Amino acid sequence: MSDCVFCKILAGEIPSKKAYEDDQVLAFYDIEPKAPVHILVIPKQHLSGAAAVTAENSAVVAHIFEVIARLTKELGLADYRVVTNNGPDAGQTVPHLHFHILAGGKLGGMA
Repeated sequence: MSDCVFCKILAGEIPSKKAYEDDQVLAFYDIEPKAPVHILVIPKQHLSGAAAVTAENSAVVAHIFEVIARLTKELGLADYRVVTNNGPDAGQTVPHLHFHILAGGKLGGMA
């Protein structure tokens, strides 16, 4: 999608600090971290959010959680939070499915 910030990151039009990449997903450090460790994991296929997940494309979500488990283990993170938002009222600011990994200290309560 041409106006999607995350699609532009995937295309190399916007730089990012990569934490992990394979043929299905990209993980990169958030430029406005909300925790000492704040990584975003996104599918390379554009999906607008959690509501766009279907039986036909849901395998990428399972893969994302496999990547999260691998990446957090590699980073030595035993305690972490995984968050996704769907829609602007829930706090989704980029309409591309993404999961936040938040870690690196005691995290506050949920919204």
